[in-house]
Amino acid sequence: MAAIDHQEIACQQVLVEDSSVFSIQWSIFPHAIAAGLTPHLLLERYLCHIRRCTCTLIRPRYTPEGIEFRLAASNMSLISLLPPVIEEGALVLRICGGFLVQPQQCERGELRFSVDSTEKGVKVVLQLSDYCPLLLGSPSPSFIRRWFYRWTQAAIHRLVTVRFLTLLYRDLTGSRSPVSIIKVREREGRSI
Repeated sequence: MAAIDHQEIACQQVLVEDSSVFSIQWSIFPHAIAAGLTPHLLLERYLCHIRRCTCTLIRPRYTPEGIEFRLAASNMSLISLLPPVIEEGALVLRICGGFLVQPQQCERGELRFSVDSTEKGVKVVLQLSDYCPLLLGSPSPSFIRRWFYRWTQAAIHRLVTVRFLTLLYRDLTGSRSPVSIIKVREREGRSI
């Protein structure tokens, strides 16, 4: 396979008007290497990636209720998700609870995996939307809470998803191409 120049990963993380989080990371993969990618395959690889990149501190686990991101060997769910459903070709996991979710907002938010063919290649997308993190505390978080969330949970989420897309690209191309992070504007909101 010919060497690939570089990989671009598009990112945006914002607090929308209701102070929920919208976070998207995507990359365009060449058609030739991405033919077998599906949203289900992305989910499975992402769950393995979470376990590996956190040195098993966070352990995704399937349960009868869906999927839980559990803390180490405990039964504490950091984020609980309903079973995956397919919507408009994307695999969607709805947030239904967990320690990192505001208790009054447990029925909001979703994690979405999609693979879309475009003229330029295959667009691989990970999107978190309508998520209400416990660290923000309320629909009108203080500056300190926003700052703390930005430099902890938001930074970790971005690092994990960017790293996931980077490693997936490298695995499929067999190349250690340089990676460029580009800012995109998919949704209006306050940058985090």
